[in-house]
Amino acid sequence: MARLIRIQTHIAASTGTGENDLTKLKQILDAVPDIKYLCVDVANGYSEHFVQFVKNCRAEFPKHTIMAGNVVTGEMVEELLLSGADIIKVGIGPGSVCTTRKKTGVGYPQLSAVIECADAAHGLGGHIISDGGCTCPGDVAKAFGAGADFVMLGGMFAGHAESGGEMVEKGGKKYKIFYGMSSATAMKRHAGGVADYRASEGKTVQIEYRGLVEVTVQDILGGVRSTCTYVGAGKLKELSRRATFIRVTQQLNEVFAASTKDD
Repeated sequence: MARLIRIQTHIAASTGTGENDLTKLKQILDAVPDIKYLCVDVANGYSEHFVQFVKNCRAEFPKHTIMAGNVVTGEMVEELLLSGADIIKVGIGPGSVCTTRKKTGVGYPQLSAVIECADAAHGLGGHIISDGGCTCPGDVAKAFGAGADFVMLGGMFAGHAESGGEMVEKGGKKYKIFYGMSSATAMKRHAGGVADYRASEGKTVQIEYRGLVEVTVQDILGGVRSTCTYVGAGKLKELSRRATFIRVTQQLNEVFAASTKDD
């Protein structure tokens, strides 16, 4: 395992903020010192406990790159950056298998959140990850255009050979199980079940097997490259300066949506 991680340099150790999580994180990094990235990952980053945990991580790991989230407002982005985080994860409720907005009524439009949070982060020399809400390459391009430094994808990568999830077969077709980390499936597997005082905030779906992820990755990259060509951005980092967003009622012509597939 250690040898594998030394080969794969861009791997982060992810942690929650539980009572023993900082100790577990230390043990992981002691065992695999090549890991240089940490991710403090919770569904709701709006708590004093979360901010303090980020501070503790910075004090314990002064040379590591720390990602923290999730939040959706500029004010909280600034607080986390000043507490020691380098990169902030932005997004509450936009994920394809997330039901937080439906179960709780809490959320923030992802594009608006990225625009606001990117402005706050860049003013302090920090960065943001747009986490969730993408359904196609154009959405990835919009996230970069709104100011995101990174884009995190879950549903778009689900169902591939390299993706996590159990493979099942129905009616001669192969499917992969994909579930949200606040779903009943996830809590049963990792937390002993859904606690009596809370509700599941995710769902479990079966996605038809999609083969190797390379085709999907190249489709996304090709879309983003074409975006840059359309708006006159010579480099990806120029995209946010070239992009202008306009509110529309309908973006796509769906006249043949029921009878065709994307090439």
